[in-house]
Amino acid sequence: MQRLLLLLLPAAAAAAIPTTSPGLMRLKGGSSMPTWSDNPAVIKLREIAKNPYDLSAKDAISPARINMMQASACGLKLLYATERVDEATVDALSNLAKERDVFGKMKAMMDGEVINKIESYESENRKVLHTAMRDVFDKRNEAPAAKEASDLEMTELSKLKDWCNKLDKEKTFTDLILIGIGGSDLGPRALYLALQGYKKDNRRVHFVSNVDPDDAAMVLKSIPDLSKTLVLVCSKSGGTLETLTNEQLVRDYFVKKGLDPKKHFACVTGKGSPMDNPAEYLISFYMFDYIGGRYSATSMVGGPMLAFGLGYQNYEMILKGAHDMDRNAIGEKDVRKNLPLLLALLGVWNRNFLGHQTLAVLPYSQALVRFTAHLQQLDMESNGKHIDREGRFVDYATGPIIWGEPGTNGQHSFYQLIHQGTDVVPCEFVGFTNSQFGMDLDVKGTTSQQKLNSNLLAQSLAMAQGHITSNPNKCFDGNRPNCVILGKKLDPYTLGALLALYEHKVAFQGFLWDINSFDQEGVQLGKVLANQFLDIYQKVNKGEAVPATDNLSALVQQMP
Repeated sequence: MQRLLLLLLPAAAAAAIPTTSPGLMRLKGGSSMPTWSDNPAVIKLREIAKNPYDLSAKDAISPARINMMQASACGLKLLYATERVDEATVDALSNLAKERDVFGKMKAMMDGEVINKIESYESENRKVLHTAMRDVFDKRNEAPAAKEASDLEMTELSKLKDWCNKLDKEKTFTDLILIGIGGSDLGPRALYLALQGYKKDNRRVHFVSNVDPDDAAMVLKSIPDLSKTLVLVCSKSGGTLETLTNEQLVRDYFVKKGLDPKKHFACVTGKGSPMDNPAEYLISFYMFDYIGGRYSATSMVGGPMLAFGLGYQNYEMILKGAHDMDRNAIGEKDVRKNLPLLLALLGVWNRNFLGHQTLAVLPYSQALVRFTAHLQQLDMESNGKHIDREGRFVDYATGPIIWGEPGTNGQHSFYQLIHQGTDVVPCEFVGFTNSQFGMDLDVKGTTSQQKLNSNLLAQSLAMAQGHITSNPNKCFDGNRPNCVILGKKLDPYTLGALLALYEHKVAFQGFLWDINSFDQEGVQLGKVLANQFLDIYQKVNKGEAVPATDNLSALVQQMP
């Protein structure tokens, strides 16, 4: 079928179509193929990948290798001796970064150039300035667009600080419900849950995101005193259907309990949106169109909730950690010392040259229980793309499938497949020397935290070096690539640095693949179809007959 189509199409369009593309029949024009395969570094890396470093060989993971293959920044250390790389591999990866001009592209992003676009095709055409939201400390970026964005955010931070001081003084509210979806929920929720050891006394935060009415119902029924509860509604456009639906449901609940929503509701939205209305909300915090949802946790999307639940000073330390990692990403040109770029390149090595399709992110910290869920959106929504920045279908792999759960629970679940399964799953472990609450006990000579970290290090080493015996049931092939990210303690600064580490890893990989990591067209098709289904449901609710004359109506009629 592909060959027939190529014969029927004009020569220029036919030449643009990679025969491996699942979107073959939907291509709208195009030009020449991407140049990924022509890069000298790619050619070199493909040669190296024919015989990659053997982690299972005798003495392959030595003390000297462990000491050499590590990098540190912002209180985090990356150990990568358990990846299938040697010095020649890292050198070739470094050359790939130079050939793809990743620092030039990162600078363009941080300076506020319009990079959220696809050339010659309809696209969002936006700046990408989530880094400006935490560029509020010393040595600020003086590029005009970046400085303007950080100036605006400093105004919002001043407003937020005053609001927090007022709440602390009045002591009117003990609970807050955040209503949002996607990036307005996943990132902020992950950060809040990660810092329970730092939460303010007598403050609780609850989350409503799913349009499933049971989600809101369960949250509302768990609130101890609704009269002491704030509701923070987050929607950039002021028109997100799921969010507005949940807001109305919660407003209705307040009214039925005899409470005036105007005295309890605040919002985060775009300036001048339908929600930017003092008659309906106590206060409006502003978010900007150059902040993508999955990159918004350190903007006002996350700020008011995190400052309410953790205190303004702790929120500011999250921003400081993220800002310092921003400086490492753009300022450190040595790949071996640039944590986000090094992590990105290791991921590209595993994805494009060793051919691994998934990545497990495995935090050995129960506090990071929702962090991998946030990374799923951050990574897969950003780099799950099949065209490059010129609108051409790519002929190489892009973003991997991200998944994972905290250890050590995962060891009693899916680690069996990671150790002995037929597919190799690269892993990124995350751990900390000290616990957050400091409540621990020596049992049989070691503390719980030491037992946790012993499991983390054991899993990393076991996956890499394996274990061969005469019993095939107890054989472990090894050569399962992984790396370890370590910190002293999961505090606000370290969490901010960890968040920015992954944000920049994803951005760097997008630059390496020459794709647009900042739009999400794959989300839109489902929304369009959902609205068509809603039109049918409206007719059903009015008692109108809906004959199954199309596939949408037929599917609706299948609902019990």
